[in-house]
Amino acid sequence: MTLRLGIDLGGTKIEIVALAGDGGELLRRRVATPRGDYLATVMAVAGLVESAEHELGRRGSVGVGIPGAESRVTGFVKNANSTWLIGQPLRRDLQALLHRPVRIDNDANCFALSEATDGAAAGAEVVFGAILGTGVGGGIVVRGAPLIGANAIAGEWGHNPMPDESRRPSCYCGRTGCVESYLSGPGLVSDHKVSGGGAPGAEAIVAGAAAGDPACAATLARYEARLARALAQVINILDPEVIVLGGGLSNIDRLYDNVPRLWGAHVFSDHVATRLVKNRHGDSSGVRGAARLWQEAP
Repeated sequence: MTLRLGIDLGGTKIEIVALAGDGGELLRRRVATPRGDYLATVMAVAGLVESAEHELGRRGSVGVGIPGAESRVTGFVKNANSTWLIGQPLRRDLQALLHRPVRIDNDANCFALSEATDGAAAGAEVVFGAILGTGVGGGIVVRGAPLIGANAIAGEWGHNPMPDESRRPSCYCGRTGCVESYLSGPGLVSDHKVSGGGAPGAEAIVAGAAAGDPACAATLARYEARLARALAQVINILDPEVIVLGGGLSNIDRLYDNVPRLWGAHVFSDHVATRLVKNRHGDSSGVRGAARLWQEAP
């Protein structure tokens, strides 16, 4: 019986899921991430795999989603906001500990793969998964397989410049005016503050807009307009059938009506057939997608 193990290696928690051949979950566990300690992080991942296999009584394939990517040149981790992973041979070390091949991909790609396989975008040929949370990430799936790219950065729309903006806030990547600096949760809060609305959290801004607060409503309207412009760029280049939103801000229900009504003005077409949908698997998408990095039987 096919057993696929997926690991979501996040900045605060490491989660494992075991999927049967039909996609059913057999086991799910999580532990706190040993922040700042690479060796302890590797050992925690290996420990979760070994514990799961002991409990289930068999070995499986292992896929790992990380908040970064593997360099095409060195094989080491790059672009990770879990900075203690940067420059480390994560795949090599895990394979040595687990005595088998391990597949690693960006966590946004894993999210997109999960939703394209049996989630909100199931059956679509080209899927873009956009994560709107503490940061902004993106993943692309074409005909059921993640698109990695020549530089291992396919889908990284969060660090493109936001079009049609005069204010250009600084981004942690060293650039200014990145999509992430506007469309992340902290970006939404910052925009509300600089516009004179104070500094409530993202949830409070959304709730205030729903209650009729004019400052909150204006902030959310700006957010929707920016999201529409940023996603229109994705549509113009990739032309996906489905865009799936994930992350905490994907829970703002009005986005799914308002953003498609706005993006048409920026898409180079007389009609936009792309669908904007909310994820089906929620926080589970990343770890389920990591398991599905092995689509074939191990």
